[in-house]
Amino acid sequence: MEKVESKCVRQKISGLKNIIKKNNLIMSEEKKLNAISAPLVTDIYTADPSAHVFNGKIYIYPSHDIDAGDAFDDLGSHFAMEDYHILSMDTPADSSAVDNGVALHVKDVKWAERQMWAPDAAEKDGKYYLYFPAKDHDGIFRIGVAVSDSPTGPFIPQPEAIKNSFSIDPAVLKDEDGNYYMYFGGIWGGQLQRWRTGTFKAEQPESPFAFLPEKNEPALCAKVAKLTNDLLEFAEAPKDVVILDENGKPLLQGDTDRRFFEASWMHKYKGKYYFSYSTGDTHFLCYATGDNPYGPFTYGGRILEPVIGWTSHHSIVEFKGKWYLFYHDSSLSNDITHLRCVKVTELEYDENGKIKTIVPYK
Repeated sequence: MEKVESKCVRQKISGLKNIIKKNNLIMSEEKKLNAISAPLVTDIYTADPSAHVFNGKIYIYPSHDIDAGDAFDDLGSHFAMEDYHILSMDTPADSSAVDNGVALHVKDVKWAERQMWAPDAAEKDGKYYLYFPAKDHDGIFRIGVAVSDSPTGPFIPQPEAIKNSFSIDPAVLKDEDGNYYMYFGGIWGGQLQRWRTGTFKAEQPESPFAFLPEKNEPALCAKVAKLTNDLLEFAEAPKDVVILDENGKPLLQGDTDRRFFEASWMHKYKGKYYFSYSTGDTHFLCYATGDNPYGPFTYGGRILEPVIGWTSHHSIVEFKGKWYLFYHDSSLSNDITHLRCVKVTELEYDENGKIKTIVPYK
């Protein structure tokens, strides 16, 4: 079994590298010159930017890529992030962002062992909350929360992960009624597929392709849960974020150009809820719209065409009447998988509220 499994994983990894080459996701000098936006910081590698406007200023909560020397694999072992730096900007028109230094390190989180992946943040009553995934000492992704009096930290983590939390990529929406909702989840290395029965399913040797639905089955869904008033726990059991096609049917797992993979984000525009996400191995940022924070959501289209590198992860924020997409690519390092850099570009809607697709290189 182990030899068969290892061969399967090797074939998948080879296939992923071929996809990268096929989609021209390796940076060329020409593409560097024709990128629509430049890295916001160049002193460190940053990715997965969650942007918010607090007190009239933009704060960006990214992950911090490091070159840990781990080999590329589908479990994400090469994404060995161990701390968070908070970035800030006075306006999206700035040519760069300020790196405010380390706001939280994995060594300060008692329950976490490694891999502090994409975070998000929220504010309530003058307190700031940093939500982050990390693998616990059993190798299972959980979601933690840390609190600060400042949007740039330092953040003090809670002693335990959020009860009943799992998987990765937390994103928190503050709705107009004062309720806060967390969206989260990611397949493959994000382990979402291992929770299909409600409890974590381990397998040795570990494979990210175990427990996935068949191509003709409904796709795995992101999760959503309302937060408690103190923003420290789930107020309810997480629910599926169902994405429907044009016929009102849930997207299928084989619909890889549209189905959810990771990188949840939620924002509102003219009273509509816009759930956006990455399709992962097909490299698109897509969105779906609904009438309430739980959905269901109807697929709307693409936000961003593939960027240089393997992953795509983003946030959408309004600032002084205009909308902006924060995203990342690997143009700073030209690495095919990680060592990424955060960028920003303006985002536009048409008269019907559809997001206009952005091409990251001209």
